[in-house]
Amino acid sequence: MNLNYDYIIIGSGFGGSVSALRLSEKGYKVLVIEKGKWYTAKDFAKTNWNLPKWLWIPTLRFFGIMKLTIFKHLAVLSGVGVGGGSLVYANTLPIPKSNFYTSGSWKNLNDWETDLKPHYQTALKMLGATKSPKLFHGDTELKQLAKEMNIENQFEMPEVAVYFGEQNKTVNDPYFDGKGPNRTGCTFCGACMTGCKHNAKNTLDKNYLHLAQQQGAKIIAENEVYDVTPINSKDGTDGYRIFTKSSTQFFKSKKEFTTKGVVFSGGVIGTIKLLLRIKSKSLPLLSDKLGDDIRSNNETLVSVSKLDSKKDVSKGIAIGSLLHTDENSHLEIVRYGEGSNFWKLLHFPYATGKNVFVRIIKIIGSFIKSPIQYFKIYFVNSWSKNTVVLLFMQTIDSTLKFKINRFGKMSSSISSGKKPSPFIPESIALTKKYSEITNGKATSLGLESLAGIPSTAHILGGAVMGSDASTGVINKNNEVFGYKNMLVVDGSMISANPGVNPSLTITAIAERCMGQIKAL
Repeated sequence: MNLNYDYIIIGSGFGGSVSALRLSEKGYKVLVIEKGKWYTAKDFAKTNWNLPKWLWIPTLRFFGIMKLTIFKHLAVLSGVGVGGGSLVYANTLPIPKSNFYTSGSWKNLNDWETDLKPHYQTALKMLGATKSPKLFHGDTELKQLAKEMNIENQFEMPEVAVYFGEQNKTVNDPYFDGKGPNRTGCTFCGACMTGCKHNAKNTLDKNYLHLAQQQGAKIIAENEVYDVTPINSKDGTDGYRIFTKSSTQFFKSKKEFTTKGVVFSGGVIGTIKLLLRIKSKSLPLLSDKLGDDIRSNNETLVSVSKLDSKKDVSKGIAIGSLLHTDENSHLEIVRYGEGSNFWKLLHFPYATGKNVFVRIIKIIGSFIKSPIQYFKIYFVNSWSKNTVVLLFMQTIDSTLKFKINRFGKMSSSISSGKKPSPFIPESIALTKKYSEITNGKATSLGLESLAGIPSTAHILGGAVMGSDASTGVINKNNEVFGYKNMLVVDGSMISANPGVNPSLTITAIAERCMGQIKAL
């Protein structure tokens, strides 16, 4: 049969972008299908008040770069658009500690730390990783926290995917011997997560995807895959049919493609949802472990707003510093650009407690005790100029299971360990200390304060690695058990808790995976 493509890649995030370039370099005919829109620097929202360009809510005709998905146990922030999560993430590229490679379902499949080491270096180079040339307000206060905790040696400036250069100066491609696009020096506006309007953020459309197109890869945006079916043979030996529909039009125009191989790279929210929906009909040989071992970085997100400081904490890059607070945990300072104050509408005074009634009483008590301070936070001060977000992460593990419920929606349940919680003792203590240092008031998303549902931008797992179909969905080379030429290459493949921002690790594992595929 004459197939349209050698490989179709579903999703254009870190795994999909790596796959697109490396497969194209090997001589394969490649198509990348992306649900979101194709954004350029001028298209991004100036602030997050521009909800249609910031949030992905198609029913409201919002086609932005960030999607919020709420489950019973977790609220998930994910990226949408050509370049996937790179459009909205905080640029941060840390390498996990050693225990990541020796835990989870993949621990006995390989010497992962040794094997992945060169791939991490490749990923760092491709993403243009470097350190911020200076610290800003918020970072310096984190450094002060480190000093007061007597752990100054655990403070660091992480590698970030940003072109610093000379502010506002555009130069020829500085990364790929002129094969990449022109770049412009970072202005330290802090707006990395609403979309870089200055052409300084090293998003995937400026490296992997850009180079993949030069190698012949085709990218189509605003199309959502809704089915994948084997051609003739049950295991996909003869290839697959890929069915798509428009993700932005009222009338869902549909398309069909054929391919020898398929790479699922839509992230956990995209890949796991799609595979769970089609498992019973189109891909019945998928492992029953599909949707299991879902995890976050056991994280919390708490905002601290200064009340009397004239320091503008919105200046800098999204994340420019981190502090390793103990062997299992670390804390990062996160900022939004000036004017991006929408989040304050979803925040309540930070409150912890065993149940919602205790927390509501504490919230009301906070308003009564400090009415002027909270009035300033919500109505007077610029939230982004006075507020940093404390991102706390741990390697300590607990897992969820996703499934499709009777209404056709994806839902969560506890798989192992404790229920995810935004009320982690170490995080609570650090929030208190940082608030004291900055003379600030802590707030958090209403879902956390009221419902006790933690938020994460680092949803992982669901199609983890295993020795066979009884322990995982894919093998150590990302090949799906039961099917030929079918791979999962995105956050779904992460089979243990990295405890740090996972984008670099996804990129490195994707590089390793593509290295196993022979060239034509």
